[in-house]
Amino acid sequence: MSTTSTQIGTPAPTPLDGIELPLDDRRVGKVRVSYALPNGRRLFVTTDRLSAFDRIIAGVPYKGQVLNQLSMWWFQNTGDIISNHAISEPDPNVLLAVAATPLPVEVIVRGYITGVTDTALWTQYARGDRTIYGHQFPDGLSKNTALPTPIITPTTKGADGAHDEPLSSVAVVERGLVDGELWGRVEAAALALFDRGTERGAAAGLILADTKYEFGLSANGDLLLIDEVHTPDSSRWWIEESYEQRLRAGDEPESLDKEVVRRALADAGYTGEGPIPELAPEVWSATSARYIDAYERLTGAKFIPGTYPAGRRIHAALAGLEIN
Repeated sequence: MSTTSTQIGTPAPTPLDGIELPLDDRRVGKVRVSYALPNGRRLFVTTDRLSAFDRIIAGVPYKGQVLNQLSMWWFQNTGDIISNHAISEPDPNVLLAVAATPLPVEVIVRGYITGVTDTALWTQYARGDRTIYGHQFPDGLSKNTALPTPIITPTTKGADGAHDEPLSSVAVVERGLVDGELWGRVEAAALALFDRGTERGAAAGLILADTKYEFGLSANGDLLLIDEVHTPDSSRWWIEESYEQRLRAGDEPESLDKEVVRRALADAGYTGEGPIPELAPEVWSATSARYIDAYERLTGAKFIPGTYPAGRRIHAALAGLEIN
């Protein structure tokens, strides 16, 4: 694995698991906690929680900061493709944003056939499926190889621990999840964003294998890119330098994302049901390093770790912020 230029302290700090703020409409997601603010705004705090197989697995120090700051970088560098909800970053783990109503569909763009989860292309292909997400696939494909062109593979958003359900683009419209005209705009934006991510990744020595986008509508009906963009949580980033050699050897690509955690869980026989197995400490320290490495490669900037306890720092930052 490529080493990051930023050294992680030893012992590692206690991850930010959650936060309580004196604000209205508290909503807790897998990774983010958000609050309503006046004037059509919303405050998002990105925690260090890591999810896999639709479950919260553990906390990884600095992960929340990487997600928040890397997403902000991408929001600033994709505004020419589609508007987004980002307003400002009052703290390394905090985003002030335009309030938006999320579309009920996760938009996943895939450039490679890979993965270990139930909704992954390779999982479905390996068990014999050849029509997946409405796309036709020939026999003879190999894991971790490029598709002829990137494809969109939507899923529902699993609630209350339910797994995401694979969809076709046709089903998204036929089931009334998203209006046909709006869905067309979403697809066009998603593919353009994926092209931008692929281009920037290549310049950073990385391959964007696949990614997830979230879209929402503002109060006046504008389509916005929301949540996070091209982070190690929402994307599968592979190191280009070793990709071909590892592919020929039958090894998994070197990744700068949480795939290492998914694989460790899968190797332990865990696929989202039952008790979560305990993983070695090295898995978590390596995950922190991978997230930071991805940030530094993609942004070209050195990662500056925020102070811990992160909750104390966030409270202090928001005390001086005009949020009323």
